Amino acid sequence: MSISAGDVKKLRDITGVGMMDCKRALEESNGDFEAAIDILRVKGQKVAAKRADREAKEGIIATAATGDAKTAILVEVNCETDFVARNDEFQSYAQSIADLVLSARPSDRDSLLALTLEGGRTIEQSLTDMTGKIGEKIDVRRHAVLSVTEGEVVAYIHPGARLGVLVHATGSGDVVAAGRDVAMQVAAMNPVATRREEVPQEIQQHELEIGREVARNEGKPEQIVERIAQGKLDRYFKDNVLLEQPFVKDSSQTVSAMLQAAKADVRTFVRFALGD
Repeated sequence: MSISAGDVKKLRDITGVGMMDCKRALEESNGDFEAAIDILRVKGQKVAAKRADREAKEGIIATAATGDAKTAILVEVNCETDFVARNDEFQSYAQSIADLVLSARPSDRDSLLALTLEGGRTIEQSLTDMTGKIGEKIDVRRHAVLSVTEGEVVAYIHPGARLGVLVHATGSGDVVAAGRDVAMQVAAMNPVATRREEVPQEIQQHELEIGREVARNEGKPEQIVERIAQGKLDRYFKDNVLLEQPFVKDSSQTVSAMLQAAKADVRTFVRFALGD
């Protein structure tokens, strides 16, 4: 049967697939739009399979938050090239996943992939669809959900959308402003924990052992080795624990001092950097 240019354009508008692929799908389905869409999806599955071993290291970190700022999420949506990551369609798709994650709050990646997007396709199925449409491997690597009952969750996406941070901030001052300052601190300085007691014991022991070895290699007396090692560990805390780090906007004070002056506190944070 004859396939009109209008039919091809209509299928192109529905699916986003190239004109020639749409025309061939309509010819194969004898003009049946639903069948043509299925044909294109099958093609997408083949493309996805062909690209399954490709690495999707590019992409964006997307966020979404509830109106009361009690819950916010981060999700990492991946592709193969920065060119696609900057594409409006890819970014809109990533945001639709973020909005769904905020609504459903899945507990793990399998639960996330099983969520149904508008249109009836699961996220897992939509990844295949997008792979076929865009021609690159598209994936969702991870997500995080932070919900609180006290204070607010402040979400921050660094320009370029390659890094995102959630901060749980409380207090009687301007919690949002303080939380955003802390989020920018976390983005820039990548702390390992909020407070020193949250640093895993194995990391603390490792740093102490390094300090001991350095002291012994420098010929320090054994009776002061432990004191030197503890000093090295304290230095590690100041460099890597959020509240003890110098504040990036004013290095004359720590993050803890900044928060005290702002009448705010930070309970925890989540940091996603693309590909970490």
